[in-house]
Amino acid sequence: MDATLASPAADAGLRRFVHKVYAWMCAGLLVTGGVAAYMASDVQMIRNLMSIPFLFIGLVLAELGLVFYLSRGMENMEVGTARFAFLFYAALTGVTTSVIFLIYARGSIANAFFLTSAMFGALCLYGYTTDADLTAVGSLCFMALIGSILASVVNWWLHSPMLVWITTYCNIAIFCGLTAYDAQRIKAIYRAADDGTDLETKEAIMGALALYLDFINLFLNILRATSRNR
Repeated sequence: MDATLASPAADAGLRRFVHKVYAWMCAGLLVTGGVAAYMASDVQMIRNLMSIPFLFIGLVLAELGLVFYLSRGMENMEVGTARFAFLFYAALTGVTTSVIFLIYARGSIANAFFLTSAMFGALCLYGYTTDADLTAVGSLCFMALIGSILASVVNWWLHSPMLVWITTYCNIAIFCGLTAYDAQRIKAIYRAADDGTDLETKEAIMGALALYLDFINLFLNILRATSRNR
């Protein structure tokens, strides 16, 4: 064990950092859920959004661009900008994911959310407490995710229901692995951060973003796997 993490002061610092990571992740989920719930309060808003395909595609592209920007440039941002960008991304995700209320029954969405929460909590606990090095798992899951994305792109032309189900269940396994890996990686992020500085806050937001993405993608794939379309 790293001697710097074995001391009581380091343990307290790590616990504080972990709490900060999960607090930001939960804040992001609350913003996403609040925006999606607001959109769902008047389903016509969602229908209006979907009636303009270029608008919806533009929002999705903006979402992808923003998460890439956050992943690559957060260390160079002011801490206030990093906070705003993360919460803005969460709000944008709430807008785009609100379409699930047109596709699935609310009971199915609630069941998928609670199942995802239970799985996510167990995976985070395992990732944080295990002595096994999950680096290889993270690398394997990332490569598998690229393959799944390529298969989904190809399926835009094939329209194969079987391929949809294969990628759905593969994605569940992939994001389970990534969740455990990212939960373990919080310790490495803490070691790289300067305690008590803005850098630590930005690193906490980076850790929160990774876990937030794991949760959202795990939720969407579990929802697809456990529910029937309306």
